[in-house]
Order: sequence, then structure tokens, then C-alpha cells
Amino acid sequence: VQLVESGGGLVQAGGSLRLSCAASGRIVSSVGMGWFRQAPGKERVFVAVIRWNGSTYYADSVKGRFTISRDNGKNSVYLQMNSLKPDDTAVYYCAADPYSRNYYLFPRAYDWWGQGTQVTVSS
Repeated sequence: VQLVESGGGLVQAGGSLRLSCAASGRIVSSVGMGWFRQAPGKERVFVAVIRWNGSTYYADSVKGRFTISRDNGKNSVYLQMNSLKPDDTAVYYCAADPYSRNYYLFPRAYDWWGQGTQVTVSS
């Protein structure tokens, strides 16, 4: 399985971006798909997940501002990011968990990862 992210870029604080993650196989509808981010010098941290049954969960830091969604027909997952802040600056990674593990907050729950896309929010 290959995951390819796109949609990152430079945006001013308060702006919006929509990240996309395209999967090579028809997995999006049946596995957990997560978004993580990693700022320079920091660990990779959980941002959001959409589980196999469609339920969604968010990190407290993005709740109310970010929305995760999926399009099964396009084998894609999206992260709509609104009201962006400089603290949101990071490389954003898409990941897939084929076993719907309960510890989906942690990177070790995911078997497949994309290459990442840079998001930079200027103040």
C-alpha cells in the first residue's frame, strides 16, 4: 500500500488548507486512517483519525478547527484545516492502520505511512 499526501503549503495565520491522502489500494473504507504531524525537533504526534466504522477523533489542539473525512470511491482521506495557527506548522503525515487497533493515538498503531507534506503557518 502506498499513501501520497498533497495540499501542504504556506498560509497566514487564520487561513485554511486542505490536505489530501491518496491510497494505492481500496483500503480507505475498511481501515483506520490517521493524520499525524511532526514539528522540527519534536516527536510525531496524533492529529486526527477516521476509523473503519466512520467514527472520528481529534487531538485537543485541533478540535473544532480541523475535520477529517474520506471518499471511499476515490480511496482518499482529507484533512480540512481552518483557523490555522503558527503552532500548526509541521510536516503532516497520513497513515493507515489495517487492524483498527485501539491505540490509534500512537504512531505504532499504523503500518503504512506517506512521505509527508509541509504545512507552514506564518504569523
